[in-house]
Amino acid sequence: MTTAIQTMTIGNRTIGPGHPTYVIGEIGLNHNGSVETAKKLMDVAKEAGADAVKFQKRNPEVSTPAAMRDKRRETPWGEMSYLEYRYKVEFERPQYEEIAKYAEELELDWFASPWDVDSVKFLEDMGAVTHKVASASLYNDDILKALAETGKPIIASTGMSNIEDVDHAVEILGTDNLALLHTSSTYPMPAEEANLKVIPMLAERYGVPVGWSGHEPGLQISVAAVALGAAIVERHITLDRTMWGSDQAASVEPQGFTHLVRDIRVIEKALGTPEKRVQEGEKAKIASLRG
Repeated sequence: MTTAIQTMTIGNRTIGPGHPTYVIGEIGLNHNGSVETAKKLMDVAKEAGADAVKFQKRNPEVSTPAAMRDKRRETPWGEMSYLEYRYKVEFERPQYEEIAKYAEELELDWFASPWDVDSVKFLEDMGAVTHKVASASLYNDDILKALAETGKPIIASTGMSNIEDVDHAVEILGTDNLALLHTSSTYPMPAEEANLKVIPMLAERYGVPVGWSGHEPGLQISVAAVALGAAIVERHITLDRTMWGSDQAASVEPQGFTHLVRDIRVIEKALGTPEKRVQEGEKAKIASLRG
């Protein structure tokens, strides 16, 4: 027996079977603490035809692991502790107000992955349209419970997890207004780690829309994910892969992201329906070739 896959709604977009793939440009921390860079990346997402942009939100004091706080790190702003670096790249209310306003002007959804309960509250206060569970937070019951209590639609990444981990997270989050993203948290990800057949398996198991969060070089695997039923595709975007930052090398530059969205839309048209029938373009050939 085939499980019916439900749909969910984010903003004015319905996500799930029979609806266009929801494409997310993951900005993350690729803005390097600059609102102007963030806006340029939002322009990239809009021009490519994406539906949304995603950031990351932390309270560095709470979410920075104790073992990492005092480690020294070379940054574009000089050598500093890891904790100082986390504050340097973190957007606060004034920056998110600018982002929210600009997203509205561009008619893009915006949201973020909260890495602590404080950040869930912050994003709720800022009016984020949805929330994203980072793979690293899928095990964090406190964050999952805080997100479930918002009543907002939730997108949860499942990297670094086995099926029991996902079962546990889904039990807390519930399946109403939930989407899952299959992913590998290797950066960059080799093709043999994609394991794309997990996408239809997760959809069948939980009855929710399932997508792909890609960290692979190139575009082919993300396009293939759509052919296997991915209702959401998320890719990191960057202005230049040589920019400073841990995610830049596994990100997609503007032209590549434009090509990705274009190819996703082509695949959506090509998938069609499971009905075998004579296509319009074939009808004229019947008389000429069958006699």
